[in-house]
Amino acid sequence: MYRFAIILFIVMLTGCSTGQKITWPERASNLSGNDFYHQAFAMKWRERDSFAVKEILAGNIPSFLKKFVPVEISMLDSVSGRRIKATYYVSQDYLSIGTDDDWARINITPNAAQRIADSIGCFLPTRKMVDDIYGAARLKLEPVPMYAFRDSTPTMWHHHLIVEGQRKGRKGLIAGIQKDVVISGRISRDTRPDRVAIYGWHKLDGKPIQPLYTGHINWWVDYSQGVRLIYRRMKVDGKWMDYTEVLGDGVLKRLLCDEEFCDFYRYP
Repeated sequence: MYRFAIILFIVMLTGCSTGQKITWPERASNLSGNDFYHQAFAMKWRERDSFAVKEILAGNIPSFLKKFVPVEISMLDSVSGRRIKATYYVSQDYLSIGTDDDWARINITPNAAQRIADSIGCFLPTRKMVDDIYGAARLKLEPVPMYAFRDSTPTMWHHHLIVEGQRKGRKGLIAGIQKDVVISGRISRDTRPDRVAIYGWHKLDGKPIQPLYTGHINWWVDYSQGVRLIYRRMKVDGKWMDYTEVLGDGVLKRLLCDEEFCDFYRYP
């Protein structure tokens, strides 16, 4: 009986682990967050993007960022009257570069973010997911708007330091510190080409500073735009599904999306 219980436990453990598996690149760079920003201070967006992607794909991220946490959601199917439950897994903080002892959040274009997400089996959130992640966050901080040189690298570094001053070493799922780069059906329907969608930056009352917005061209990046990675496979009523399957389902898409159109899955 004891031996059977051990075997059953191993089978259950294996079954639970097969769905959520993020393959991170082996660390091949130990450039610190401080050093990244010192080297990038004079860079414009294209050079900074390339530098950031190179470091991320070289495994240069703090270890806590590799530990995704669950966000549980549910919806009522109005046709069947059945409540559908789901869980997806999110990075605890926004995309960052550096070592465990010295790291910093970075701000990059949606195209660079998509390349990183694709490389490790992740995707970018929707507007609804940003709201749900904020609701689930253990650590909610007051946004700190900045007004001068918004797209400069020094301002990005300065904003990261301000957030760290607020955080005071507290750990856990964090929110309220950035607008999110999001996927949105408005992107493919905007008459202007090459758009980026942003949303969020919730105040402590739960209201976002930034409504869903596609007014910026996709190479515009400022200090307030962060990248939150979501593992692309999620559990829906106990079954593992790819996020594209969920968004492509006429009923299940409402678990992740609250827009009229939910058919924009990724940036090019």
